[in-house]
Amino acid sequence: MMESLGLQLPWWGWFFFVTGIVAFVGVTGALFFPDWPSPDFTRGIDAEPSSDDFVVAAAGFLSVPLLRGGHAEILQNGDRFYPAMLEAIEGAKDSVNFEVYIFESDETGRKFIDAFVSRARAGVEVRLLLDWFGSLKLKRADRRALEEAGVKLEFFRPLSLRNLVRMYRRTHRRAMVIDGAVAFTGGAAISNKWLGDTRTPKEWRDSMTRVTGALVTGVQSAFAANWVYCCGEIIAGPRFYPAHEDKGPACGLSVVSSPSDAQQPIRLLFWLSFINARRRLWIASSYFIPDRHLREAAQERARAGVDVRILVPGNHTDAVPVQYAGRGYYDELLESGVRIFEYQASMMHSKTVVVDDGWSLVGSANMDERSMEINEENLLGIAESGFARAIVEGLELDLTRSKEIQLEQWRRRPLYQRALERAAKVLIEQY
Repeated sequence: MMESLGLQLPWWGWFFFVTGIVAFVGVTGALFFPDWPSPDFTRGIDAEPSSDDFVVAAAGFLSVPLLRGGHAEILQNGDRFYPAMLEAIEGAKDSVNFEVYIFESDETGRKFIDAFVSRARAGVEVRLLLDWFGSLKLKRADRRALEEAGVKLEFFRPLSLRNLVRMYRRTHRRAMVIDGAVAFTGGAAISNKWLGDTRTPKEWRDSMTRVTGALVTGVQSAFAANWVYCCGEIIAGPRFYPAHEDKGPACGLSVVSSPSDAQQPIRLLFWLSFINARRRLWIASSYFIPDRHLREAAQERARAGVDVRILVPGNHTDAVPVQYAGRGYYDELLESGVRIFEYQASMMHSKTVVVDDGWSLVGSANMDERSMEINEENLLGIAESGFARAIVEGLELDLTRSKEIQLEQWRRRPLYQRALERAAKVLIEQY
């Protein structure tokens, strides 16, 4: 056939031609198609999600330690979480371990840089781990200022030949620990877009969780795993994992995921939490493209009479293709009784799940294929009724500023929107 088209090559030419085709197909498959289809999940654990039975069983299945004791507090929007984070850093006496995806040299970034520099000059060990791609807007002068002050600054997978095949696998973790005693995780990073309290469309809606006690161990482990990968330093011992005297009411577990882990523990923890919901399953997700397992679990619970609600971005979004891809699943979710709300006040970037009255999931992970299969992520599961109630109160306020999607009206959307939804799904691995 090739000869009929006038394409005549020597044997080595054919070798490179075929090798190129195989490489193209392989790279395309890796970048744009989900992992190998997995079989249907079966329940396994049948227990109230906030109960000891559930938490112990989930921790055992996921092979993670049970974290007993401590407090968890949800901090809503930048007006609350940025001051709390800066206060903790400025009060550090021994160590600051800080991992985040986005770090920009703007007003907010400057405040954190000043805090890191001040603590480093005071003799505190400051480790700052940034995703290379997410920190492209961190100015060279600011990098130099951090390093000259003694801050240990590392970048996750910077541009280089050895990273070319891994460039799209980023660290998306939020793991910030001060003196091994207090930690923060959630959806926010370091940029002016997270300032404020959603008073204007420019002020993003997001939350961070502050934890103490045993729960800190889970966040510290998330930082330590990527830190040793980047620079070889092992973060271990009582300085970083002290014996916690905080005997607070929280009990939970920590999941630290990596694309090399075929088990995909974040997907499994989401699914176990969804399928065991008895009364409430409320989900806030900034990038919502749930896989078949999670969709079916949410739909099954809605049909069983559970109050299933999903909050996603509306008119204000920084990722239109993601929104179209997620909207492609609205029809089947709505038909099963799931209620879907699109936030109208600003960009909604929260990543929280509340099940029934006492089990919550918080951390860096979105509900999409990139978080499950590609990114480095961290997630805390926390059994504590007061913490869950505070998240619910925040979501109730969010719902008053949202538009609920109605099934019949949704089915009358224009054909071009349906076409865009189908097209957007092709790239779900890269969002």
